[in-house]
Amino acid sequence: MPQVILYGAALIGAIFSQATFAEDAADREAIRVEIEQLRESGRLSVGDVEIASGDLLAQVYEERGFRPAWTDDGKVEELLTAIRATAADGLDPADYHLDKLENVLDMIAGGRVLDTYERAALDIALTDSLIRLGYHQRFGKVNPYELDANWNFTRELGGRDPAVSLKGALEGDALPEYLAGLFPRAELYQDLQRHLAEHRRIAEAGGWPTVPEGNTLRAGDTDPRLGVLAERLEITGDLERGVRADAYGGALEAAVKNFQERHGLDADGIVGPATLRAMNVPVEQRIEQLRINLERARWVLDNLEDDFVIVNIAGFRAYVYRDSEPVWSTRVVVGKTYHKTPVFKSEMKYIVFNPTWTVPYSIATKEMLPRVRRDPNYLPSRNFIVKNRSGDVVDPATIDWANVSPRSFPYTFVQQPGTSNALGEIKFMFPNQYSVYLHDTPSKSLFARAGRTFSHGCVRVENPFDFAEVLLGPDGWDAEKVQAERMRRETRSIFLSEPMPVLLLYWTAEVGPDGEVHFYDDVYERDAAILTALESPYRVDLPDA
Repeated sequence: MPQVILYGAALIGAIFSQATFAEDAADREAIRVEIEQLRESGRLSVGDVEIASGDLLAQVYEERGFRPAWTDDGKVEELLTAIRATAADGLDPADYHLDKLENVLDMIAGGRVLDTYERAALDIALTDSLIRLGYHQRFGKVNPYELDANWNFTRELGGRDPAVSLKGALEGDALPEYLAGLFPRAELYQDLQRHLAEHRRIAEAGGWPTVPEGNTLRAGDTDPRLGVLAERLEITGDLERGVRADAYGGALEAAVKNFQERHGLDADGIVGPATLRAMNVPVEQRIEQLRINLERARWVLDNLEDDFVIVNIAGFRAYVYRDSEPVWSTRVVVGKTYHKTPVFKSEMKYIVFNPTWTVPYSIATKEMLPRVRRDPNYLPSRNFIVKNRSGDVVDPATIDWANVSPRSFPYTFVQQPGTSNALGEIKFMFPNQYSVYLHDTPSKSLFARAGRTFSHGCVRVENPFDFAEVLLGPDGWDAEKVQAERMRRETRSIFLSEPMPVLLLYWTAEVGPDGEVHFYDDVYERDAAILTALESPYRVDLPDA
């Protein structure tokens, strides 16, 4: 471990009180030479440090007249502390030159006096470290646009010029306070950090034991694995310490149900293959999941309003937040793996009671047309009307369906309002390019499944009228008024007085309102790409201010 980690403030002050960063002409000239090289070639290495922040770093020094930026020894100490703290974010402090900076400071502590070039190199490396740090904390290390071409969340500095923001960080009184103001951390983020730290402590202590395979465990069963099962659940806090049983049941069964609930499984207390697989996932893999989802949090959580709706696609759950606090949640059904629900942000503007459903062309031609050919009563029995290209209603019995092909399909199927409507009795509308929205469903039984990927991309809501009450509550609606509107059996749109932001996200780890961490299967197989990018060499791709 480099010696500098053990330095106190007084010793760091002594290091930087030598003429390390004296603001003389030679130091400014040395920095100017390096910055001009960066401008001319687009690349710069100082010492063994590769500079990644390019134009922004050059702009900062040009505006300073090439004066050194790190003449305040306290600022250097604050930067090093902030860099080390990135480990708590699931980031790698090495991305910010930590080892290389500490090695230089270690040499200075040993009596080495830097020459002019070395002082310029160290100053530039420190500035590059700060830019890297700020960039990752504000926007994430991974560029979500490269993983999803349809990503539409904003990535900006709230209209602030990056160089001006950096100047404030360098010239202000306290770097930590400045950085905290630049990227405020929501409680959702802090909770993920807390569980990352806890899982790292578990890993350092040796992880958790593997529960051997065997017969499915049900209440009342005896099994030699009960001791290992109890130890496994104690480590993650699902079971209080010291609980032992000769037969499976009681507190141990309740702990299994809690574990199952936290891992997106059927919380039936039965220890079968799926539950054993989840229990035996190594702690290192759970740490990776937390790091991946902290990165996802950096993409979106700094721009949240106080009131919003979040749908966690991987967790099959929707949440309503008021004043940044969760006030309601429900289970949801999301898109099949070949009809993935997209990740995007929009604003819910209105709610439609007793909606009709206009069937998308792809569903009408690929799925429904073959059924209509086999069963002439298919459309009438499900309350569909047929419209031609002019919008006129056509009797389906007059159509020769055998000669209608997907390539020449001149009809539109519209399902009329009712309890059998595919959208159920209510839908929640937020304009988007995918024609995706939240809605009720007549297929209530699917909400009892642990894995709920059954739709064509839209999000089906288990308790939609409770959802409507929560959304319309600020506008004076209560349960009675919602049900009265439902029972009118007329299609009617109710606009929210204030549009509600809706975030469709994909998180395989999240912290629930109960404070417990929940892990979910990566049903759309998106985690690996983020982990690979997190482990890849750093680069800067600053968005527009």
